[in-house]
Amino acid sequence: MEPSRDRRELLFQPRGIPPLGTATSLALQHLVAMIVGCVTPPIIIAGAIGLSQEEQVLLIQASLVMSAVSTFLQLFPVGGRLGSGLPVILGVSFAYVPSMQAIAASGGGVAAIAGAMIVGGIVAVLVGVFVRKIRRLFPPVITGTVVFTIGLSLYPTAINYMAGGTGNTYESVVEQQGLTEALVYGSWQNWLIAALTLAAVLVLNHKAKGICKLASILIGMLFGYAVAFCFGMVSFADVGDAAWFALPEPLHFGIRFELAPCVAIGLLFAINSIQAIGDFTATTVGGLDRDPTDRELQGGIIAYGASNILTALMGGLPTATYSQNVGIVTTNRVVNRTVFAIAGGFLLLAGVSPKFAALLTTIPQCVLGGATVTVFSTIAMTGMKLIASQDLTARNTTIVGLSAALGVGISQASEALSQFPEAFTMVFGQSPVVIATIMAVLLNLILPREK
Repeated sequence: MEPSRDRRELLFQPRGIPPLGTATSLALQHLVAMIVGCVTPPIIIAGAIGLSQEEQVLLIQASLVMSAVSTFLQLFPVGGRLGSGLPVILGVSFAYVPSMQAIAASGGGVAAIAGAMIVGGIVAVLVGVFVRKIRRLFPPVITGTVVFTIGLSLYPTAINYMAGGTGNTYESVVEQQGLTEALVYGSWQNWLIAALTLAAVLVLNHKAKGICKLASILIGMLFGYAVAFCFGMVSFADVGDAAWFALPEPLHFGIRFELAPCVAIGLLFAINSIQAIGDFTATTVGGLDRDPTDRELQGGIIAYGASNILTALMGGLPTATYSQNVGIVTTNRVVNRTVFAIAGGFLLLAGVSPKFAALLTTIPQCVLGGATVTVFSTIAMTGMKLIASQDLTARNTTIVGLSAALGVGISQASEALSQFPEAFTMVFGQSPVVIATIMAVLLNLILPREK
């Protein structure tokens, strides 16, 4: 066998140095599959909180850098135990967006999110320590219900973004900022560009092949961005002032512990810890033809919690394993950690460049909405697949239907909990995920099982 072929075979083994050219191209494949999902949550949360341009850049920077650090920690375990050692990529998770939007609406800001992340990170570490005992509380019907509810709860965000963003009133856009009327919420230009972006994503996703299919969301956004530029909806005024290189500022936003955000985010960390087991298992089964070991699961979940505590201190947003990258592994069976380390390196480089982060903030919200509505629908359908992997008995349909109904219903009826204390409303009334999770777990424990 030729030496070059010997090295190419290393792509399908966890260790070794494969040809760097091939490894880099495969790393870019992983990067384009997750970069949009990684930068969109910081942009959404920055808009919900009302951060300045400079602080938006800092939030995006910190989130990208800590996504890279979290990925490296999983690839190269510290002490052989803190980390899974499996070929996975972590990025900012959409699962936390509804709860973070609720925190933003209550005036908590990034500081309250950071405090809740530290509590959530501790919860994840505890789940990792006791993973074998806790795991039975979260069968696929539970995790599927939670993921399905997360997808449903993100739909209003996508629609508001497709319309241009709720904060873009005529007074704020035209009179205060002197920008074009095309950016005003609900304008026909916003809807046209969102529709064109969505159409481009759908065509590429269903008709294209190879890298074009894999990067359908990224290419669709670039197309929508170009159309928006022609409508005068893109301004580069703040990009020129941004530095080419700078490190994130630790504790820039501060840390504040508030009961309601800590409870809401803590529950999500527990759920995502169990969800990570699914990603780790899919990675090893699809790429290594085996189940993950107890040490890999335990080390991976503990590292997930520890890295999020560090991310909170650095001013980033919560990270989690990315299922789309797991899908790539199960498709091409490339598991060499050099490939994933190169992808993490690209993430790190993007994070230490304020110029790149500032460029991301120029993307009109209608473009983001048109592209991410497909992501949110995929999240909901992923939940449905998990649910459908179990028999749809009367018991299981009751768990799913009732949990989703109460979670989504209460969050959409804004005055339903108006007579309760504000903290109670913050935990149970703002994000449907919390009530859906609690109800699903309780119903699974209470309802008698079919014989």
